[in-house]
Amino acid sequence: FEAHRRKYEQDVKAPMQALLADLEPEFGPAKLSRPNRDIRFAADKSPYKTNIYADARGGGYVALDAKGLVVAGGRYMVEPPQQALYRAAVATDKSGNELQAIVASLLKKGYEIGGRELKRVPPPHPQDHPRGELLKHKRLIYFRRWDVEPWIATPQVREKVASAWRDGAELNAWCAKHMDG
Repeated sequence: FEAHRRKYEQDVKAPMQALLADLEPEFGPAKLSRPNRDIRFAADKSPYKTNIYADARGGGYVALDAKGLVVAGGRYMVEPPQQALYRAAVATDKSGNELQAIVASLLKKGYEIGGRELKRVPPPHPQDHPRGELLKHKRLIYFRRWDVEPWIATPQVREKVASAWRDGAELNAWCAKHMDG
């Protein structure tokens, strides 16, 4: 890494920092990842990440690697108390139907929805619950991937990221309202 640090700083980190600075007025400050990995408990002892990513509190997640660009939002890290609040909100008709509409809108716009980890609807909810699929989620994220193409190195990337974060604003707001009790 040290032999290529200058190239990393100039060609990888600096463009990501510029993108985040450009998005900051609308989405707030972002936290950029470090290039080194925490290998203390990992089976894979490779010391460096193969991607660069950042989280913006008011927007979401953006990552770039050799395969392409990923933009995402929602809730990835969900603690048990938040999970209980999430399930209660999904089970309640008003908030659950609202979430179902938000997810349907994101799917219609071409996003993928992630976080479904359970095979069965968790108790005490019936297996035929109308929002059973949402109850099976341990986390709830939306995301879109773009393969590496020339536009990734142009200002067009800013609009793609900003557009994706705007599209996910309703989901982020729903999560904040119902999970941050």
